Amino acid sequence: MTQEDATLDRDGKFAGDDPFAIVRNWMAEAEASEPNDANAIALSTVDADGLPNVRMVLLKEIEDDAFVFYTNYGSAKAAELDHAGKAAFVLHWKSLRRQVRVRGLVQKEDGPQADAYYNSRSLKSRLGAWASDQSQPLDGRATLLAKVAKVTAQQGTRPERPPFWGGYRIVPTEIEFWADGAFRLHDRFRWRREKSGQLWHITRLHP
Repeated sequence: MTQEDATLDRDGKFAGDDPFAIVRNWMAEAEASEPNDANAIALSTVDADGLPNVRMVLLKEIEDDAFVFYTNYGSAKAAELDHAGKAAFVLHWKSLRRQVRVRGLVQKEDGPQADAYYNSRSLKSRLGAWASDQSQPLDGRATLLAKVAKVTAQQGTRPERPPFWGGYRIVPTEIEFWADGAFRLHDRFRWRREKSGQLWHITRLHP
C-alpha cells in the first residue's frame, strides 16, 4: 500500500505500487548493460563506537519485503550488523545512470534458505567458505591455500553449510530511487515507512 501526492508525476521507470518490483525491474535492465556484478551493493554498517564502515557485497535475493545477502558470521560486517541491528546499502549502475538507496532493520537468515543458497554455489566457493576466517589477520596467501586443501580433504565434494556462514535480511524502512537528469536536475523518489507491513509514504525530493 502507498500514499503519495497526486502531483508527483511518478511514471515511466518510477511507476508502480511495489518498490521491490521496481528494484527487480531496474536490476533486470542493469544485468543486460553492466559489465560486471549488476547485483553489487555498497553495504554500510557502524561499529560499537558508531564509526561507519562500508564494503561491496553481492545482493542475492530481492524478496517481497526484504533484501538478502550472505557472509561469514565471524566477519567484521557480521559483528557490526549483530550489534546495531540496522544497515544501509546503495545499488549504483553507471550504465543506467541510476541508483537505489536502502536503509532498514537487519534479521539473520540462518535456515533452509541459507542452505539452499550455499548449495547453489560452486564447489570451490563452498570449500572456500570453510577455509576463510573472514576479516581475521592472514600471514600469507600460501596459508590460505593450504587451508583450502585441508578442508577439501575433510569435507569432500558435498560440504554442508558452515555453522559460521549464512545470510542477513535487510527489511527496509526507507528506499530511495534516483535517476540521472539533464543539467544535474535528477529525479528522486523516497519511499518511507515506520516498520514492515505499514503504508509506504512516497515523496519526490529535490536533486
